[in-house]
Amino acid sequence: MMRIGYFDCFSGAAGDMILAALIDAGCDPEALRDVVRRLALPEVTIDAERVKRHGIAATYVRVNVGPAAQKKHRHLHHIVQIIDAAGLSAAVADRAKRIFLRLAEAEAHVHNTTIEKVHFHEVGAADAIVDIVCVSAAVELLGLDRIECSPIPTGSGTVRCEHGVMPVPAPATARLLIDAPIAACDETGELTTPTGAAVLTTLAKRFGGPPNMTVRAIGCGAGTRDGVTRPNIMRLLIGEQASDAATTDTVIVLEAQIDDANGQVLAYACEQLLRAGALDAYITPIMMKKGRPAHLLTVLGTPGDYDRLEAVIFRETPTLGVRRTEAQRTKLARHIDTVQTSAGSIRVKVANRDGRSQAWPEYDDCAAAAASSNRPLREIQDEALRIWHSHHFG
Repeated sequence: MMRIGYFDCFSGAAGDMILAALIDAGCDPEALRDVVRRLALPEVTIDAERVKRHGIAATYVRVNVGPAAQKKHRHLHHIVQIIDAAGLSAAVADRAKRIFLRLAEAEAHVHNTTIEKVHFHEVGAADAIVDIVCVSAAVELLGLDRIECSPIPTGSGTVRCEHGVMPVPAPATARLLIDAPIAACDETGELTTPTGAAVLTTLAKRFGGPPNMTVRAIGCGAGTRDGVTRPNIMRLLIGEQASDAATTDTVIVLEAQIDDANGQVLAYACEQLLRAGALDAYITPIMMKKGRPAHLLTVLGTPGDYDRLEAVIFRETPTLGVRRTEAQRTKLARHIDTVQTSAGSIRVKVANRDGRSQAWPEYDDCAAAAASSNRPLREIQDEALRIWHSHHFG
C-alpha cells in the first residue's frame, strides 16, 4: 500500500503548523526530541501541547530557543554542516537540505545576492532549523511515501518585517509559490510563511483536492497567531492507496539543442541539474540544420522548479535558449523492499500494476556493495533480485 500525506492548508502554512500536524497525526514527539538533540544546537528544545483554536482541538509545537542559540547567524553552508553532522538517515538529511536550498534560493533572488551570501532569519534561526529537519524526519517516521497539498492561501494586507512593511505574501513567500496554486482567503495577515511555503513546495508531488485514498489518520496542527474568520490550524490527512493504483501528476519539461559543447560539459550539466532537484536529465544525439551533429538536453522537474533548473542550464551550457512545456505523466505505484545479500543490505524498488509486480535493485546500493566486496556489479544485482523473487514468489 502507498501511504499518502495530504496537507489541507485552509488557514495557511507555517513550519510549526506542518510539524504540529505531523505530530498530531501520530508522529512520536520523543523521536523528534532525539532529532533535535542530534542537531546539537545550544539551548534548543521542543515541546508539544494540546490547544484549541476557535474551539477546535489541535497540537501546538513550541521550539524553545535560549540566548546562546539566538545569537547565531548562519549561512546555508552552516546549516548543511549541522545536518550532515547529526547522523540522520540519508533520506531525512537530503529532504531537509533540499528545503533549505529552495528557501535560500528564494531569499537570494529577492535580495539580489547569492545563496552563499544569504544569512537571514528564515534560514539561520534555530527554530527554522528545527521545524524543517523535524518535518523531514516526521515524514519518514510516519512512513509517508508521497506528499500532496491543497491550494495554499497566503492571506492579505501587509506584514511588518526587518525590511519594513511588506505586502502579503511576503517577497520570499511569493517567490516560493511560483507555479503552485494559491487560494483566495478573507483572513487578513500573513497566513503562509517562507518556511511553510518552502516545505510544501519542496515535498508536495501534487497540488489540488484530496487524492483517492482510504483515510487512516488525521492530524491538526495549530499556528501561533489567532485567526479572525477561521481557526488557525492545518489539517493533515494520512491515507492508504492500493499498491497497484497508478497516479498522475504534472511535470515540467525543459529542452535545449546544443551543438557547441563537448561531452564533458554536457555530462557535468546533467549532474548539476540532478543536484538542483531535477527528476531526470539526459542527452539525446540529434542532427540539426545544415547537417550539424548536436545534442538535445532534456530536463524533467516538478512545477515550481522552472527558474531554478533553467538557471542551471544557462550557467552550465552555451545554449542561447530553453523551451518550456508541461506534461502529464502516469506513474505506477512503487515501494521499497530491502533484502539481505552476501554483500550486505540492498534496497529493491517494486512497482505494482493490476496485481503484477516488477522489481529492480537500487543501483547505488549495488554499486557500493560491489565496490566493498570486490565483485562485479551485475552479480550483486542478480543476487538481490533472486533473493527478492524467492521471498515473494517462493
